[in-house]
Amino acid sequence: MAPDHLPGPDRPRGADPAPAAAPHPLPDAPLLSVVIPMRNEGPNVLPLIEEIAAALDATPHEVVCVDDGSADDTAARLLEAASRFPVVALRHPRSCGQSAAIVSGVLAARAPWIATLDGDGQNDPADIPRLWSRARAESGAVLVAGHRVSRKDSGVKRMTSRVANRVRARLLGDATPDTGCGLKVFPRALFLDLPRFDHMHRYLPALALRAGARVVSEEVNHRPRVRGASNYGTLDRLAVSIYDLLGVIWLQRRWKRPRAERIGAP
Repeated sequence: MAPDHLPGPDRPRGADPAPAAAPHPLPDAPLLSVVIPMRNEGPNVLPLIEEIAAALDATPHEVVCVDDGSADDTAARLLEAASRFPVVALRHPRSCGQSAAIVSGVLAARAPWIATLDGDGQNDPADIPRLWSRARAESGAVLVAGHRVSRKDSGVKRMTSRVANRVRARLLGDATPDTGCGLKVFPRALFLDLPRFDHMHRYLPALALRAGARVVSEEVNHRPRVRGASNYGTLDRLAVSIYDLLGVIWLQRRWKRPRAERIGAP
């Protein structure tokens, strides 16, 4: 069912859908596309996009939101946001996972630079300009990863993430203290060259290094969740992490970055 046929919060089911508001104009040539995967984040849509608009007020940008099969009013709230801000609203009719939502968003993005952040409001959009500035200051392909020094999560989540980060860094050598932070900035072309698989978003630093890019970390703000509930459980993450980790190790060992030289060049 298309988003514009979803019943609104105050309209009885079965009533004729209200006409969608005219979309806000998008910039002709955005410099930065902010990609946000969302699942059941209806209450967070407008507050988060309002913050992004304030943080990037001086930058030609677009926000690409991907509703990953939500069962709440996320799609309706995205249509509302698209009438007020430069938002591209996409939807997976059924959930395909966070990585798939990011892939859909990057494919639809038009800017040469991508910033990603989670849809739960815990990442601070005010950090985006600083990470983007750092990325542009680096030479060559680079991925700038956020580092949540002071996490506002439960003790169990902090502990499991700390252990997972140490194990991952030891086995993959990605030199990233917080690969799970959703706030990252990178060239769109770099992302499109990476192998795609479920949960790939957890391994972007290692995949970027494998592609020959540099990876740097920047400390970022982290906030407690104030609306909605987490869509990802601790045990769910642990169940797939070992399988994914072995897969990324295989990818690293089965690829050598070639260095081609032009024959006859001076």
